Amino acid sequence: MARLSDDCFDGARPAMTVAEAASLIGTRLPVLAGIEPVPLALADGRVAGAEIRAPIALPPFDNAAVDGYAVRFSDLAAGSGTVLPVRGRIPAGAEPASLDGRAGAVRIFTGAAMPPGADTVFMQEDVRVEGGAVHLPPGLAQGANRRLAGEDVARGSVAIPAGRRLGPPELALAAALGLDALPVRKALRVAVFSTGDELREPGEVLGPAAIYDANRVMLLALLRRLGTLPHDLGILRDDPATLRARIAEAAGEHDLVLTSGGVSVGEEDHVKAAVEAAGSLTFWRLAIKPGRPVALGIVAGTPFVGLPGNPVAAYVTLLFVVRPLLARLGGETYAPPIGLPVRAAFAHPKKPGRREFLRVALRRADDGSVEAVKNPGGALTALAGSDGLADLPEDAGRVAPGDVVAFHPHAGLW
Repeated sequence: MARLSDDCFDGARPAMTVAEAASLIGTRLPVLAGIEPVPLALADGRVAGAEIRAPIALPPFDNAAVDGYAVRFSDLAAGSGTVLPVRGRIPAGAEPASLDGRAGAVRIFTGAAMPPGADTVFMQEDVRVEGGAVHLPPGLAQGANRRLAGEDVARGSVAIPAGRRLGPPELALAAALGLDALPVRKALRVAVFSTGDELREPGEVLGPAAIYDANRVMLLALLRRLGTLPHDLGILRDDPATLRARIAEAAGEHDLVLTSGGVSVGEEDHVKAAVEAAGSLTFWRLAIKPGRPVALGIVAGTPFVGLPGNPVAAYVTLLFVVRPLLARLGGETYAPPIGLPVRAAFAHPKKPGRREFLRVALRRADDGSVEAVKNPGGALTALAGSDGLADLPEDAGRVAPGDVVAFHPHAGLW
């Protein structure tokens, strides 16, 4: 496993924007994930570890885009209909019939190879067949309804760029090119802790002043959806020596250590001191709501991220701060998510200077437009009942009903 130097995060200044944080991550950190070949059927969700070039052209031969009749355009009468004898039949997968230099048409089906010399296909619903001849209407352009060899992918060209996260469309493309295995980045191993004496596991008896740990199961689920191999390491109590030892141990066995809670500046927030004792720490204050305090550091050469304890803040910072970090470490090409424009059906006071994320639901307005409403309820009920997040940029002020806001559906962030 590759190791990082302790100064990777040095120089981070307070109150950075989310974009500045992502840029700093991209310039300071190397790719840690190695490359391995995997069978095509197991490559879903993995990251292409190298350029995947086309060993063949796609399509590999000129073929018909429709069911119909293939002809030479030069055999058609100018300005009027044409009647040609039908000289063969080519279903998909069959050797192409030849016109042998004679004027004529060949019955052809979608995907079938074009006859040598034929360059145009009439759709079957546009023609009339009588007595072994086909009546062709005028007006069809030369080359119509024909797919040229290599028009989708040229042989030797880059079909899938390095760094692309592979999904069903990419797998279909690789299969069409005849590839049965792909070079992919190894999945990042992520250690996940929750911290705090007040936390209990779901299912346990809840004592006085205790709460159930909601963050860890949420973070583990998100990390799996982002293509990593998360390792659930449970709850760490607020004991400095134990925190230091467990975090250092996890760093030796993982590509990233992730905690939630205990990264503020209170005297009972022990994670910060534990990481500083075991490695180096940069305490980032981001111009973001929710989620301002995020700690980043290096422990035994392994990146460390300490997220806020508030579950909504942990959700937002994982998706907008840790997400580019995971992409960088895992060799994935990262582009910040683009919010979809929707109309706000709410008023919201906002201070310029920080980026703010609101839990919103979508509804259809009376005029047919899609509009966003702020989801009511507490932290987690509003998150669970929302369709996504409204993204208010740093320079935005108060939001009024009718304003256009950027909307991120939850599924688009995973």
